[in-house]
Amino acid sequence: MQTLLLGPDDVVEHADLPAVIDAVEESFAADWRGDTVMPAKSYIDLPEYNGDFRSMPAYVHAGEWDAAAVKWVNVHPDNPADHDLPTVLGTLIYSDPETAFPLSVMDGTNLTRLRTGAAAAVATDHLAVPDADSLGLVGAGVQSYTQLEAIAAVRDIETVVVADRDAEKQQEFVDRFDGRFDARAGSIEDAAGCDVLSTITPVESPIVDRAWLGERTHVNAIGADAAGKHEHDDRTLRDAKLVIDDYEQCTHSGEINVPWGEGTLSDDDIHGELGAIVAGELSGREPGDGITLFDSTGLAIQDVAAAHVAYENARAAGEGTDFSLVGR
Repeated sequence: MQTLLLGPDDVVEHADLPAVIDAVEESFAADWRGDTVMPAKSYIDLPEYNGDFRSMPAYVHAGEWDAAAVKWVNVHPDNPADHDLPTVLGTLIYSDPETAFPLSVMDGTNLTRLRTGAAAAVATDHLAVPDADSLGLVGAGVQSYTQLEAIAAVRDIETVVVADRDAEKQQEFVDRFDGRFDARAGSIEDAAGCDVLSTITPVESPIVDRAWLGERTHVNAIGADAAGKHEHDDRTLRDAKLVIDDYEQCTHSGEINVPWGEGTLSDDDIHGELGAIVAGELSGREPGDGITLFDSTGLAIQDVAAAHVAYENARAAGEGTDFSLVGR
């Protein structure tokens, strides 16, 4: 047997975003049913290089398909300026759970970008008002583009407001979507008033005030992925219907981690996990709901789901590069 090598372009071409959204949704439901194995994310901190490595293994049995994978990913903030490399680099090994054969080695950087957007889309579909047509984005980096593409797949987005400290990045974003959406640069307050808001920043002190949010705004809190990170006003977290992706990860490294550690939030403030909503065990948006918020830390099961789509589509198309990895 041959292992399929999928580079960045292969992943982008074959990890079709609507299919990834569906697969990620299936993985959330499978996790709630107990049909996944997902050990805790492990970290190797490298303060001397201002970076870290993260190992994320998982197995998913989602009814018609099952798969296992492990992603090796990093966060090195100095990479762009010092080495002309992305801040985040990822490599994923996708395996057959029956034989353990490595079916594919693929780019995990684009895969991470796609599955993160897909998780926000799943949450938006279950928690945003059905007629949501405006999207605010705080942070105009690479993930902001995927947030728009993914959320536009589940809601008829017409108006987009992007906020960022870098005016050039804002304009690049607006230019990219010219003709497809009514996109404009604005302040964080402008973005927060939209029907859906996705925040994608690494800040450690809240930048989105509770008073700026619309009465029915759904928030995807994406930026907090490590202890100490915190984008949103604690009042928002207390007032919102608060949905998390994983209890352990969110309380240690998600948007809620800081107020949780301070005792400002408790179990009573959490509506539940997204998997329970997808599985039909817990309510999503209900008619009387106001603000909803999804705390997204990023789960290894999402990587497995996205990798499944990329691998199956590439194999079906006869694309990618076969190579021998396993000897006999």
